[in-house]
Amino acid sequence: MQTTLEPGSRVDQLLAAVWQAGGTDLLLSVGLPPMLRIDGILTPAPGTDVLTAEDTDALLAEVLTPAQATAWKDRHEYDFSFSWREHARIRGNAFTQRGLSTVALRMIPRAIPTPDALGLPPALRALALRHQGLILMTGPTGSGKSTTLASLIDLINTSRGCHIITVEDPIEYVHDHKVAAVNQREVGTDTATFPDALRSVLREDPDVLLVGEMRDLESIRFALTVAETGHLVFATLHTNDTAQSIGRMIDVFPAEQQAQIRVQLAAALSCVVYQRLIPKIGGGMTAAYEMLVATPAVRNLIKEGKTHQLRNSLVTGARDGMVTLEQSLSRLVQEGTVAAEEALARSLYPQDIETRPRYATSLRSVTR
Repeated sequence: MQTTLEPGSRVDQLLAAVWQAGGTDLLLSVGLPPMLRIDGILTPAPGTDVLTAEDTDALLAEVLTPAQATAWKDRHEYDFSFSWREHARIRGNAFTQRGLSTVALRMIPRAIPTPDALGLPPALRALALRHQGLILMTGPTGSGKSTTLASLIDLINTSRGCHIITVEDPIEYVHDHKVAAVNQREVGTDTATFPDALRSVLREDPDVLLVGEMRDLESIRFALTVAETGHLVFATLHTNDTAQSIGRMIDVFPAEQQAQIRVQLAAALSCVVYQRLIPKIGGGMTAAYEMLVATPAVRNLIKEGKTHQLRNSLVTGARDGMVTLEQSLSRLVQEGTVAAEEALARSLYPQDIETRPRYATSLRSVTR
């Protein structure tokens, strides 16, 4: 059961302010006015007052069904989602801090952007159209992973007659059946847990599986098994670069199992993509990508436990479609899309970012 937000309610008006400002999030916290996240920065909603505890409780009540309200009281932290007008889906999380209710609402536009609109690497689009493999999407919370995955699922949905199953917590982008059949399962509503859904997925005739988040050993193990058995699997992790994602997956397992997992992962992996959202000059956000492709050399490093050497393969792998985050950030800076200081602040290797204008040398020679 999903919330139907009353038109004209306070939350409806605040979400309208987020939408009109081109924002992404609404934060409701005691002691602050309602805060809108616009271009990555929180700012008070115009014309609003500081929220009291009673205010936040009343606002939360506007977006929860009676069953959700009961679950919220039992747990003190609760994920939910609902549709807002004809514009967007809203992903919500309610939690308590110092005994007070706080609500974070993320706006997800109904329209799914195309890979071209997102500037996805061409190699990623090609791998997404293969019939098997594991594609890992990584990055911090709020980095656009869900949007990128939705774009890739829609690409498959419009081009291949297959069965796509997603397991999400909660469902964000809603996919209609197009060329493919798409069935979306929400944790807590359609299945109890991610592992429960993954245990049964191979009996549900899937061709493509999207795992909203690999949170534990069991989820990782099942995702690897599905990919190994000839299916295409998309999954997400919260990590700070592509190479770190490989180590994170392996380190979840007990030491005596890690050699086997390295072999499985090396065989199943197609690529790892890391992304960050960067404020654009003049407003708006754009994504910078890092992409590690599972070439034979990369697979060998994974099997041998030499993940610390993956950075070298990444830096020298342009011919195989690889790109470092620093190369992506350099391009955005040189094109005048993002400011150099924004790019430098988001890199683990800022010394590798080229901040000079791309055509600076040739322009100087022309002016002479």
